[in-house]
Amino acid sequence: MNHKILVVNTGSTTTKFAVYENDMPLISNNILHDSEILNNFRSPNEQAEYRKGIIEESLEASGFDLHTIDIVMCRGGLIMYPKITTGAYEVNDDLYEALGRNDITQNHASQLSGLIGKHIADSIEKKAYIYDAVTAGDLTEVAQVTGFEEIKRISMCHVLNSRAMAIKYSKSIGMPFESMRLVIAHLGGGCSVSVYQSGKIIESTGDDDGAFSPERSGSIPSFKLIELCYSGKYTKEEMIKKVRGKGGMYALLGTSDCRVVEEMIASGNEYARLIFHALAYQNAKAIALNSIALKGKIDAIILTGGAAYSNALIDMIREYVSAIAPVVVMPGENEIEALAQGGARLLKGEEKAREYIWPSGFKHQTKEERNAFKKNDRAY
Repeated sequence: MNHKILVVNTGSTTTKFAVYENDMPLISNNILHDSEILNNFRSPNEQAEYRKGIIEESLEASGFDLHTIDIVMCRGGLIMYPKITTGAYEVNDDLYEALGRNDITQNHASQLSGLIGKHIADSIEKKAYIYDAVTAGDLTEVAQVTGFEEIKRISMCHVLNSRAMAIKYSKSIGMPFESMRLVIAHLGGGCSVSVYQSGKIIESTGDDDGAFSPERSGSIPSFKLIELCYSGKYTKEEMIKKVRGKGGMYALLGTSDCRVVEEMIASGNEYARLIFHALAYQNAKAIALNSIALKGKIDAIILTGGAAYSNALIDMIREYVSAIAPVVVMPGENEIEALAQGGARLLKGEEKAREYIWPSGFKHQTKEERNAFKKNDRAY
């Protein structure tokens, strides 16, 4: 039976969308938005209607009938509460409201995917789902502990691409995904590591608390970071940019492109060689650190993401971690395909969607009451 799947993936300045018929893309588009237009909106969430209109106009111009869509699959975003796991969640009323509220989610353009998806799905009497959200995971209780009473670790990594590669690899060797014990490093503008056991993410390191990456500073010695924050040299917004966007390799070499760095090294730039080696070294350390969650019983280490196309980077990481487990390279950031594949599994009945529900009375509490509730919720 043929199914048509609409995929929506919003970024800070882009709206990517595609239509798949089963596993085959029929339409694929990546809209780059005019930053001056986006700046007219007070927050990313206010852009939903504008971006939805662009998708609908583009599909109409291509002659595609939206009413032939069976399901709408959306990027998950950063849902901070209640805790969610991997897989699909229907964009019901609670989730729709959560995606538009900054005290439940982080204010990020990825939230727009679910908002747009629900509007489109409602208009054609179908359902919209988010899938493998950035904050999806099942960290063990011990993995959630930090040295701060006010801060609890949650899983935050490149779930969408990483889990898709884990499932793809498992199928390629004829093993059930749920039986695999995997460590997956996503190497992109940001780098993250996730650990899979029984089909669940039991440990992870995000792009702000582990290795530095082409655009992220990674973990920084706390005292030095505090001193920099209070030095008076930088605003809060500038510090955030130093951590995310203009940190890491970009801050050290002026570029986040591994190909450019490889050219610098080939021309004799020894400092570039050192930084590139450090990038590989730190990511290898993150892989090794996370691997302890599986107590040495690891089927494979998977290296994925855009930077995994760099053979030089991969070779250095492999040299450090190949003694831990076999290394499998699956380059690329396959988010659109991963969303489509998730939708296909839902339609085939191979997966079931979960329901996102706020605790009783949570919706009507004040922000202070909600924060107190979350602090005392051991499941959070």
